[in-house]
Formats: sequence, C-alpha cells, structure tokens
Amino acid sequence: MNDDAFFSFAPYHLTLALVGAVVVAARWLPRLVSSREPAAAPLMILMGAGAVLLVPQMALMPDPREAPRAWELVSELTVIVALFGAGMRIDSLRPWRRWWPTARLLLLTMPLTILAVALMGFWLGGLTVAGALLLGAVLAPTDPVLAADVQVGPPHEGEEHPVRFTLTTEAALNDGLAFPFVYLGLIVAAQGVAPESWLAEWLALDVIYRIAVGVLMGWVGGRLLGLALFRLPRNAVLAETGSGVVAFAGVLLCYGSTELVEGYGFIAVAVLGLTLRRVEEDHHFHRRLHDFSESIEHALTAVLLVALGTMLPLLLADLDWTHVAIALALILVVRPVAGWLGLAGSDLNRRSRAVVAVYGVRGIGSIYYLCYAGSHMEFVNEAQIWSLVALVILLSTLLHGFSVGWAMDRLDTDSDRD
Repeated sequence: MNDDAFFSFAPYHLTLALVGAVVVAARWLPRLVSSREPAAAPLMILMGAGAVLLVPQMALMPDPREAPRAWELVSELTVIVALFGAGMRIDSLRPWRRWWPTARLLLLTMPLTILAVALMGFWLGGLTVAGALLLGAVLAPTDPVLAADVQVGPPHEGEEHPVRFTLTTEAALNDGLAFPFVYLGLIVAAQGVAPESWLAEWLALDVIYRIAVGVLMGWVGGRLLGLALFRLPRNAVLAETGSGVVAFAGVLLCYGSTELVEGYGFIAVAVLGLTLRRVEEDHHFHRRLHDFSESIEHALTAVLLVALGTMLPLLLADLDWTHVAIALALILVVRPVAGWLGLAGSDLNRRSRAVVAVYGVRGIGSIYYLCYAGSHMEFVNEAQIWSLVALVILLSTLLHGFSVGWAMDRLDTDSDRD
C-alpha cells in the first residue's frame, strides 16, 4: 500500500498549476481595462515572483547563475522563432529607402548603447572591463519577443507604419549583430584588454565572417525552403497541406547548419524569414506559418517570463543603488538619446523618431546572451550582472508594456489623419 498522503501536493504538479494560473491571469486581467495585451509580460514576471514567495517549493527552472544551460536552450529557441516570425511579417522590402532608419539604428544606435552601458557598468557599477562589455552587449538589442506590440502586423495585413517597420526590422537583425560584442567580452575576459593580441582575429572572424555566413545561409535556406514548400513537386506542394511543422523544421535546420559552419544563426533565421516571405508572397500559407510560429513563441515566452519571476527574489538579492541608476539611465536616457541621435537625418518625423528611440524593450534575448556567456566562462561580477539584467527586463516590460498601446494609437491616429 502506498504510504504517501492522499493530498501530497507534489511540487511538480503544484508548479504546473501555478504556472497555468499565472499565464491565464496575466492574459485575462488586462482585458478588463483594454483590448490590448502588452501588460501581460510584466504581469507574468510579477505574478511569478508572487507565486514563489507564497509557495517557496515552486521550482519551474533552476537558478540561471548556477545552471544556465536550461535557460540558454529555452531562450535560444524562443528567440529563433521570434526572429523568423519578425522576418515573415514584412510584406514588402521596397522601397529600399525604408531601411535607412533601421540601418542607422543598427550601425549607430546599438554601438552607442553598448558603449554607454559598458562605461556605466565599469565606472558606476564597478564591473571589470570584460563584465562591462558583456553587460553592454546583453542589454543593447531590442528584443524581438517582447516588442511584438510595436511591430508590423501578420502577413497580408499591411500594417507597416514606418515606425512599426523600423522597430520590426531592428528587432529582427540586432540580436545577431550584438553577438560580436558578446564574443568581445569573452575574449577580453580570457586574453586581457590589450587589443593587439585579439583585435584582428575578432574583426575577421566574429564580425565579418560570422555575419556574412549568417546572411548567406539565411538567404540560401529561404530559397531552398521556398522551393520545397511552394514549387516542388508542382502537383503536390507542401504548402497546400497547411502544416507549419515542415517549415518550422526548416527554421531549425537553417539555424543549426549555420551554427555548424560558425555563422550567426540568429541572423540566418531572420534572413530566412525575409527570404521565404518573398516566395509566393500572396500565398495563404505565409499567414498560417506565421500564426503557427507565433503560438510556439508565446508558449515559450510565457514559461520563461514566469520562470524569471520565480527567480526574481534571488536575482535581485544582490541589487544596490548603482544597479537601479544604471537600469533607469539605460531605459530613460541612453536608449532614447542614442535612438534619437541615430535617426537624425532620417525621413521619420519628430514623433515617430521619439517612439522608435524610446521603445527598445529588453527581454528574452538578454537572458539568452547572459546564459550563453555564463555557460562559456565564469565572470567575476556575474551575480551583479544578473541582478542588473533582471531589473532592466522588469522595468522595461513595466514602462513599455503599460504605455506602448497609447503611443502606437497616437501614431496610428496621426497616420490616418495624414
């Protein structure tokens, strides 16, 4: 006879029930005051923190500082799906002048943000040079997962306001372009700050080669996947089956093969989405594939956000006033100013420039980069970096999540008036 109590409340089943309750509540509560759902992300984090305080035995995922691998894998898959989905949303790439604000954000705003955050981390936060570089790289990219509310609509909806187009394309590409600076932090941690010992190799390998291979593999993968889905065999194309599993498998194939040849898989899957969307552009399968990948993205994101909430009391234990100052400076000063400067001379009007500059939300991508670095090398200030990154994600989702609906409504109203 089983000696276990009838109502044993197994921690595993309790965790599943609490996660389900948190996700349902976070999605449902905003509907009481608005038809939008941007507030769901911060609510999942806060409710996850509340749940673990009420039920200490709740354990969704291990401490990322001690076991980063699980977090790295889940966040990696989430970002992959989100980047592919961001590429799929773009209905039209032309005119090419539309890309000018995106290029300025990638080439000017992101390096300025990395530099500013690294300097604050070093001078104000007391981090090592390697830790400061890593912090800048981790917090610089606009997250493709949590920034969905400011992105363009699904395929064939045509909601491509210049602001939405710019933020979507920035989120699709800057995660991969931040990777060279993550490697730079790892290199400095291993070899020191003297650039003569690593600068040439870093530029040739981590900047030029990996980016070029990522773009090439994404383009080739998109063309081949397009042939398999829409063209061959002509009398029984896979796209007519309506199943997104094969296309999703193609995303994994593209990402994995790109990483095998030492390219940036994040860039590859974003380019894959952009390229595949150009094949049979009006086919209904693009919308089905987008919806399928979005469902996977939402499920993985919910798990990660609730898990981050459960870790929040532990991660914020090492928090001090300098972390709060850096986090607020990044969200309220650094990104807005760097974005405004980067967009100077673009076709965007003042209000559009302000929205693009402000709404660079931080989230799942930051978790992945920090876990990736933590699984490859032990940093001196790792606990402090985790505290700061967790605080930035929380503040970013709160400030952006509760205000983005109003900001985008104003832009859409101005667009309709014009």
